[in-house]
Amino acid sequence: MFKNVLIAEDHESANISVQKTLEELGINGAKYVYYCDHALTWVRNALRSGEPYDLLITDLYFEKDHYEQQLSDGKELIQAVKQVQPGLKVIVFSAESRPAIVDGLFKTLSIDGYVRKARRDAQHLKEALQVVYGNKTYLSPDLKQTVREKNSHEFTTFDVTIISLLSKGMLQKDIPYYLRQNDIKPSGLSSVEKRLNLMKEILGFSKNEQLIVYCKDIGII
Repeated sequence: MFKNVLIAEDHESANISVQKTLEELGINGAKYVYYCDHALTWVRNALRSGEPYDLLITDLYFEKDHYEQQLSDGKELIQAVKQVQPGLKVIVFSAESRPAIVDGLFKTLSIDGYVRKARRDAQHLKEALQVVYGNKTYLSPDLKQTVREKNSHEFTTFDVTIISLLSKGMLQKDIPYYLRQNDIKPSGLSSVEKRLNLMKEILGFSKNEQLIVYCKDIGII
């Protein structure tokens, strides 16, 4: 089992809970920090001392306070530590439940596990630790179905067209005119709105801007 573990979590109660879960698996003496900058510094120092961390457990979102940080969230922290120690295993422990965000962590940051802060999260964290230690990836059971549904969504030519137009700055209300001019059907505003709302619902987004960024990231547009 893991020996040297670093926890990056800005809420003390969650920090204590994670430490207790680790201790129940025989992982004692885990280090913890409240800031992403400190976590990166500790990873660097551990490498220099010849006793690198085996695992980083981090939240995604950190509240801002009087302490100014270079790294503002868990995603930036993961990117930074991967550059310093590429082989470091990472489990994200967060309340984030949007499937596109969670799936993106595995695809773009190569995390090893994701545990959502929810009911039975202590049990799921234990499962994650054991699975990740066995060199496999772990995703909380309650998120597997939603991520599977997201990945099953197939973008149609119509989807790509309206997202591309939005990405170029065209207003949503003006898209039907473009569709009619280019003999693209359906061309009604209600059809455009329904399709956009469907994609955002499946992918877990609330704004068109988030949908555009996601489609750029995965190469749809």
